[in-house]
Amino acid sequence: MTTDLSWMLEDIVHNVPKARHAVLLSADGLPRGSTDGMDRKDVGTISAAMAGMQSLSRATSHFAGPGEDRQWNQTIIEFSHGWIFLIGAGQGAYLAAAAAPDVDMQQISFRMHRLVARLGNNLTSPPRVTAEDGDGQEGRGSARTGAGAGTGIPIADLDDVVGDVQGARHAVLLGADGLPRGATTGMSQDLADTISAAMTGIHAYSRATSQFAGVSQNAQWRQTVIEFQHGWIFLISAGHGAFLAAAAEHDADIEEFTTRLHQAVPRLNAHMAPHGEASRT
Repeated sequence: MTTDLSWMLEDIVHNVPKARHAVLLSADGLPRGSTDGMDRKDVGTISAAMAGMQSLSRATSHFAGPGEDRQWNQTIIEFSHGWIFLIGAGQGAYLAAAAAPDVDMQQISFRMHRLVARLGNNLTSPPRVTAEDGDGQEGRGSARTGAGAGTGIPIADLDDVVGDVQGARHAVLLGADGLPRGATTGMSQDLADTISAAMTGIHAYSRATSQFAGVSQNAQWRQTVIEFQHGWIFLISAGHGAFLAAAAEHDADIEEFTTRLHQAVPRLNAHMAPHGEASRT
């Protein structure tokens, strides 16, 4: 029987203004602790969703680009009413925290990493997933041009964004059904299909955590950001149930990149097939 470490998690909500909750979980989605005030059922739901989120996040490392060190660092989910942060917490464990929209992101990140260091030997659960899943070969080629066949549906607006932002790699537009509608030139069909499947799951897990970020009648998911040692992946809403996935090198100007992606979204509607407009984000 594992030790309940809830008492250690209170450090985050007590010392970070606007922090709301924290949950410690094992790699297979079992709760190891949670802050006061959380319903047991909600803790179980969040733990399961966060376990799925970290597994899929790791599986997309090749989309962020080639590299010897493709370690996953964190996943961040942004809603209109708050944030969720997910980081590793030692062997086979993960720490998730929720906060209000105006939280000091540097402060909560500092507290989360400090808590992980304090948890230390209290975490002994062996991992049930490998450290690096999805070691696809698709990401080992050139990110911008690529010698292989592309998706067959290049989107000029996405090509412009990737071409203009130094360090940008790929972008793919997904319909509400999770199927790729087009991508940047040179992105292979295999990569587009693989990433689309993973991003559909990440989008579903992101939405499932909305209540963890806070209670709001008009809650809206905005984006999910995955940080690796070698790069970034962004998943943003593209309206009408569609979403846009994009990747960049770690030293890219991510503020410029995400701004350009959001600016391109209104121009992507022409690429959406009618059957992809039925559901909503």
